[in-house]
Amino acid sequence: MLLAIDVGNTHVACGLYKDRALRFHWRLATRAEATGDELAVFFRGLLGLENLSFDDVHGVIIASVVPQMTDSWRTFSRKHLELDPLFVDAGLDTGMPVLTDNPSEVGADRLVNAVAAYHHHPGALIVVDFGTAITFDCVAPQGAYLGGAIVPGIGISLEALGQKAAKLPRLDISVAPASPIGTNTVAAIQAGILYGFGGLVDGLVGRIRQQMAPAVPKVIATGGMAGLVAPHAASIESIEPMLTLEGLRLLHERNK
Repeated sequence: MLLAIDVGNTHVACGLYKDRALRFHWRLATRAEATGDELAVFFRGLLGLENLSFDDVHGVIIASVVPQMTDSWRTFSRKHLELDPLFVDAGLDTGMPVLTDNPSEVGADRLVNAVAAYHHHPGALIVVDFGTAITFDCVAPQGAYLGGAIVPGIGISLEALGQKAAKLPRLDISVAPASPIGTNTVAAIQAGILYGFGGLVDGLVGRIRQQMAPAVPKVIATGGMAGLVAPHAASIESIEPMLTLEGLRLLHERNK
């Protein structure tokens, strides 16, 4: 089985593949100080819940945007799985030309998303990933990575609002208010976040589409917050929550 790991700034998404099918997946909090042995404890427990062990894992691929954890993940894989992990970096064969000014600085997760999206939807694309940051990644019709945009994410925005505005409460934004005009503080914040980020996505997608014309890119959303914002962003055409894990599987298959 292949263990695919996407290390984000806030969460770690993990998937276990067998015969190209995602059999199990988990989501953990990112702990930048975690050691390789601590990671092993986590994964031994997760695999044990499915009656699996380290011996069932025969391949590991990792995309990480947390550089200080690289040694920990490598130690976990080599010491406990007895496998050399494949890291997504500038030297990996992705099959996708990167046309940015500095290809090596493109986040691993962004490139993985683009590879997966293009594999399943060959053609012009805009991939919107709702993570700690909201990223917009653009793929040309011929399959080249063009670049994109980065926006502070929903969690960051809510955290900043709570820190800088003492009277504003922390709240659950999983339920949208009935209208964008909130009649109380909680509803006003919910409206600002959900309708506001929906409008941000539509506005930025509109500008990007103008630049990518005459191509008409398909807009795909992924990431933990995608399901919350998508109903308020008319430009989003589909939600694919496992896009990053699928991209990791494809890259492992290409490079193994």
